[in-house]
Amino acid sequence: METLQLERSEGVATITLNRPKVKNAMNAELWEELSRVLDEIAKNTADRAVVITGAGGDFCSGADLGGGGPFSGEQHASFVMAHINEIPLKLHRLPKPTIAKVRGVAAGAGLNLALGCDLVVASDNARFSEIFAQRGLVLDFGGSWLLPRLIGLHRAKEVALFGDVLPATEADRLGLVNRVVPDDELDGFVTGWARRLAAGPPVALAQTKRMLNESFQRSMAEALDAEGNAQVLAIGTDDVKEAVKAFLQKRTPTFEGR
Repeated sequence: METLQLERSEGVATITLNRPKVKNAMNAELWEELSRVLDEIAKNTADRAVVITGAGGDFCSGADLGGGGPFSGEQHASFVMAHINEIPLKLHRLPKPTIAKVRGVAAGAGLNLALGCDLVVASDNARFSEIFAQRGLVLDFGGSWLLPRLIGLHRAKEVALFGDVLPATEADRLGLVNRVVPDDELDGFVTGWARRLAAGPPVALAQTKRMLNESFQRSMAEALDAEGNAQVLAIGTDDVKEAVKAFLQKRTPTFEGR
């Protein structure tokens, strides 16, 4: 791949956006490669947790507005509507837990790529911005759906309408991130979280992620029905039997996802 790096270790698949000269801005090739990688990870049972990050000290500065970017050329509207929107949906539906590891800039679609992950861990040097309004654009890559769910409607409007650059401490205060850690501790912290998730019960984690993602569209009664169906599925796995044995034997369970 030309714009991404994919590394695998101990059940963790790490996707690194790799256009550091432009702060990992997303061009058409990156969109294509990211879409393919998400499809591959979704089907690969050995990939049990996913980390998304950026090369060169930045996460992602958003869409590449220069030559070759999705907002240049005659295919602008059709490219955005027919292709780019598939990627945040694939990320949202991915049946594996995901962590955004954010250093430096996370702006525009880059910010929403991070927010679309299940967990966001930021370096204390990270900077966040829904920059769209300052470019005459509107929220995309799922931002209009993600922001109000994460931080509430009024705060979402403040972040989106002004498009200000927010330091990591402010992003933490608003609820955009799960953790802010010193930059020299970021890699170790995320690796620890990712390995814990990769060692967890895949079926249970996938069902839990799905139910939480769908919770805002359900009534309490519907949520209870969904929980019941998911629990029946989980109880039927060997992982539950292994967890009970491990509990009785006072050891850590080994989950295999079946």
